Amino acid sequence: MHASVFKQALITLLCLMLVPAPALAGNPTGDTPWKARILDATLNAVETKEAVSIAAVPMNGPGLSQFINADQSMSPGSIMKLITTFAALETLGPAHHWETRFLTDGRMVGNALHGNLYVTLSGDPRLDQERLWSVMRELHGMGIRTINGDLVLDGQVFQLPDGLPAFDDKGDNPYAPFLVQPSPYLTNFNLFHFQVRADERGTHAWSSPSVDAVRINNQVTATGDGPCPARHHFDWTTDFNADNTVTVTVEGELPKGCRTTSYQSLLAPEHYTAALIRSIWKDLGGRFTGISRTGTTPEDARLVMTTRSKDLVSMVRDINKWSNNVMARQLLLMIGAAHRQPEDDDDREAGIRVVHEWLASRDIDTRGVVIDNGAGLSRESRISARQGARILEAAWQSPFGADLIASMPLIATDGTMAQRLRDTALKGKGRIKTGYLRNVRSIAGFTRDENNTTWAVIGMVNHAPAWNGQALLDKVLYSLYHKPPSATTLSRAD
Repeated sequence: MHASVFKQALITLLCLMLVPAPALAGNPTGDTPWKARILDATLNAVETKEAVSIAAVPMNGPGLSQFINADQSMSPGSIMKLITTFAALETLGPAHHWETRFLTDGRMVGNALHGNLYVTLSGDPRLDQERLWSVMRELHGMGIRTINGDLVLDGQVFQLPDGLPAFDDKGDNPYAPFLVQPSPYLTNFNLFHFQVRADERGTHAWSSPSVDAVRINNQVTATGDGPCPARHHFDWTTDFNADNTVTVTVEGELPKGCRTTSYQSLLAPEHYTAALIRSIWKDLGGRFTGISRTGTTPEDARLVMTTRSKDLVSMVRDINKWSNNVMARQLLLMIGAAHRQPEDDDDREAGIRVVHEWLASRDIDTRGVVIDNGAGLSRESRISARQGARILEAAWQSPFGADLIASMPLIATDGTMAQRLRDTALKGKGRIKTGYLRNVRSIAGFTRDENNTTWAVIGMVNHAPAWNGQALLDKVLYSLYHKPPSATTLSRAD
């Protein structure tokens, strides 16, 4: 070989060796032992490799991108929340916040407010009981004890002319917390926290918040000392009465010193929020003389109080750490409302449009991506592992990537990953969002290998049943750590 030709070939080879691993993802080359191990594990777990879609891409060190059925459209479950929260950080900004305003069309005389109290809601995903108590305490601190008027809730922040698509849980508890729907009137996640405790006096039951419209029929009996039973040992039934009240009956046996709890969503959001505000005001020693209703705040109404939410970064952390469905769904509506165009008449659809446009602006192929509600609580949502990996790569490069990554659960440490991969070397070495639906298990996020290389990884299992899917995806993370795809051979991006 001529010396100059040899020199040129050597330079070319050296340049290829210096190319970052993600850039090699499209090279059609041979399989790796890592991929073979995962395929074997897949066949053992779910009997068919078509049940999985996996992508793993090194971000900052040696390693070879790996793809298994990476272009197959899959149901993602809750990892869809990463798209919604990442889009919110980049389209609304990390400092975005929500402000709920309290106004009146009346005047204050002595210890009374003569006029209506208007609550102009902003779509705040986390307007809770404590913040409402704080703002009503301000009114009490102003010396007001009686509101001679109506409590009026203004929920015009969202446009939802056709309502929201329903999710068929195929379960037996339509009042479960994860099924709460977004609403302009949402407060406190629209939940009642019921508790029953046994002591030497018997059993006592209560709820938080405590409102007149919800009654507890406590049929739990106290027993002697013993281990505290799990919650599934108690029967909770709900009756909706003709007078618009709800009776919750709980039955079971409870040893002394033990308690049991249940979270349930029982009232329409506008009724819940009105009842919550009235309950707080009553506990503070105040009273309303008028009714509760929805309506529009008059333009000349005077501002009395405001309560401001934490910033969006805090909201994103709450959503992803604990996979909060209603907050993610509320956030998609906010994206739509904030970017509403004249032709938009539905904020959910506008939010989906904005997210698709944002993905396209990041050079991410959106063909086949179905967002539906922003939380992944859907049988219709779809994405491929390759698309998910591209989104994670974009997050790695984003100025807000650190905020998104910090919001994900730490392996074996907190959030929905707290109980997974415990007692392994992976503890604390990855941030992984999880997904769980009937016949669906999924993971997405960033994890390290033993060489301290960070990998973007996404895995989805769609199979009936998907019971073994979690163990399979844990194996993907474990194998990436201990035996990462080596750079000594190239892999196939199939």
